Amino acid sequence: MLDDFLVRAALAAFGLSIATGPLGAFVVWRRMAYFGDATAHAAILGVALALIFSVPISLGTLIVALAMAGAISWMMAQGQSPDSGLGVLSFGALSAGLVAISFVPNVRVDLSAYLFGDILTVTRSDLLLIWGGAALIAAVIAWRWSKLLLSTLSPDLAAASGVKPNRESLVITVSIALVVAVSLKVVGALLVSAMLIIPATAARRVSTSPLQMVIAAVLVSWAASGAGLWASLRLDTPAGPSIIVAAALIFVLTTSYRTIRNPTS
Repeated sequence: MLDDFLVRAALAAFGLSIATGPLGAFVVWRRMAYFGDATAHAAILGVALALIFSVPISLGTLIVALAMAGAISWMMAQGQSPDSGLGVLSFGALSAGLVAISFVPNVRVDLSAYLFGDILTVTRSDLLLIWGGAALIAAVIAWRWSKLLLSTLSPDLAAASGVKPNRESLVITVSIALVVAVSLKVVGALLVSAMLIIPATAARRVSTSPLQMVIAAVLVSWAASGAGLWASLRLDTPAGPSIIVAAALIFVLTTSYRTIRNPTS
């Protein structure tokens, strides 16, 4: 069964959705879309460093993504507005990665595979990495669900209840770094943020509770993955971008549904 490349691609996309669904909900609630972009862009620098030092790509991207998460968390803890800092770190890391790759000797790199993903080349070892990372992220979010939700809804109330909002923010930022590392081969550095934001935003249109939104986000991700892979097979389009287009179409449908059901909202 796993010898079929399309089945492996579907398993990779479905496994990734287990992490991007719940994590994407918190990204939307906390308005951290720009942070997701910055972390994903920095992954290209991680690819370059991994090639230079001959270490696994996933390890290089994880280290750089964690460094980005730590830097932004420190900025936020200092009370600084992260917008400008994110812009500098995001595009600086992306550009540095692109420049560094050009100096890697005797290595020919297909940058499009890292920028937009190449899900159809996923291997069995990639599946273990994706499902393992996704399961870890989902488990952490489930474990800290009430604290994460409370610190998201009201940091002041969370602090009064003994919950440290900065620590919960760090949990989210580290989780984003991990999902970037495991999803680079699936959708690429430029599209991973879309997998976090679009399904969660679509799910928000048809959900009435936080838990319902998380479940709906996972279902939307699964539906978009299946539809995107089918379109890629039938229309010979890039698989990663096709998944994102499918997710965007689902967002349009859920928005239209909400508009029809509640025309005054």
